[in-house]
Amino acid sequence: MTRPQPRPTDPPPEEAGPVPRDVRVMLVDDSLVVRSILERIIEQRPGLSICASFASAQDALAWLAREPADVVVLDLEMPGMTGIDALPLILQRAANARVLILSSNCVEGGSAAIDALALGASDTLAKPGRGSFSGRFAEVLTDRILSLGQRPPAIPAAARAVRRPARLAAAPVIDAGQPLECIAVAASTGGIPAFTTFLAHLDPRIRAPILLTQHLPDAFMEFYARQIATLTTRRVHVATAGMPVEAGHIYLAPGDAHLVVVANGRRREIALDRHPVDNGCCPSADPMLASVAEVYGEGGVAVILSGMGRDGAQGAARLKAAGGTVFAQAPESCVIWGMPGAVSRTGIAAATLNPDAIALMLGGSLAGRPRR
Repeated sequence: MTRPQPRPTDPPPEEAGPVPRDVRVMLVDDSLVVRSILERIIEQRPGLSICASFASAQDALAWLAREPADVVVLDLEMPGMTGIDALPLILQRAANARVLILSSNCVEGGSAAIDALALGASDTLAKPGRGSFSGRFAEVLTDRILSLGQRPPAIPAAARAVRRPARLAAAPVIDAGQPLECIAVAASTGGIPAFTTFLAHLDPRIRAPILLTQHLPDAFMEFYARQIATLTTRRVHVATAGMPVEAGHIYLAPGDAHLVVVANGRRREIALDRHPVDNGCCPSADPMLASVAEVYGEGGVAVILSGMGRDGAQGAARLKAAGGTVFAQAPESCVIWGMPGAVSRTGIAAATLNPDAIALMLGGSLAGRPRR
């Protein structure tokens, strides 16, 4: 059964001034009971409204060909076209929509969430049992929908000045005489596809180790590491204490500790830190970036990708003060411009660019570098 509810799209009269509109939410789930529960939860939250509700992905795609949505809440297991099969088509059909996967397959430790995020889903949430949809779940669900439904803020003039098309991004912004010794990447919501794009465009001649703090539960990390390994010839590891930091390798922060690098004589090693940080994240990018500043200094590069909040801003400032280089993802390619926006607004970013352009700019800085 379907319940399409298109909302008026005519803008208000200019003389009335801008009027905030609700985030338009589409539900796609083959269970009528689940859709009915979600409709009640979402309609009770100020700022949210249901624009359509469908039992099949095919019906949802047909509707999206005619009407817009801001957030699509999508189940994975459905008869006919599954949510995983439909996800790329939904993103193509509704270019400005964010997709939140709500599925019992997204429990911690399952690979379905990583597969969906890699395909472009903005976030995932485990579907509770039918008697557990109220209370905390309702709050988490509506908070996430509101966050995803917010459009990126206006781009500051300073950020506009440094953004360049990808084909021009090879102009170096890093001193060619300074070896590139370590790339530290911070990411959260929307960061998985952003990192995939960055990695795909990174010059293979760049052999500097890559440290990655991606906000995910610990149970997902092995799945994510295996997913990254299919995209690159680099060795990929979930970081463990004492592991050597080597060229041509990628190290992921585990989901229950901060990834930091320490110097042990001439050897660089991984250390895991579980102390609480100001931003409340675990893992947090701030300790990672601060350690890169201390160990690598001018040879360190920070890349701050899509994510909610301010994680990475303090650590990036430490790296910049130590002579390192900071890049931030541009708002138009972010799911949420929170983390890169916090860095960009401070003025410490050498450039605010899309992930492919950041990678190309790092490749362009290879010219004139001494061989290592």
